[in-house]
Amino acid sequence: MLSNRSVWKCFVKLGVLLVLGSLAACSQKMYGVVKVETIPPGAEVINLKDDTHLGMTPLLVTWESDNDEAKHATVELRKAGYIEEITSFWVTMRHTTKADAIQEPQPVTVELKKRD
Repeated sequence: MLSNRSVWKCFVKLGVLLVLGSLAACSQKMYGVVKVETIPPGAEVINLKDDTHLGMTPLLVTWESDNDEAKHATVELRKAGYIEEITSFWVTMRHTTKADAIQEPQPVTVELKKRD
């Protein structure tokens, strides 16, 4: 028969494991990927949050977060001979790995207008 002390030790160990498991789940990185495309392709993509150059379309952009809350992004699209466009979108942070997120990118397509 188990003593009260043995039962208490088991509960304490179980409690510690549950707390550690909860903390590990809270710190898990989440990822979202957007596939930015323009018509025509070849536009420069600039993140207006920090003015960083993300690349040229078509482009996969990865966002990382410490939680699964959607991220709001605003980018500017520039291409010689076309009017600059600014577009905003929400990035869903639903993947636990970058590889999974890349397999299911969210599409963002913008048609650029020619300059007169």
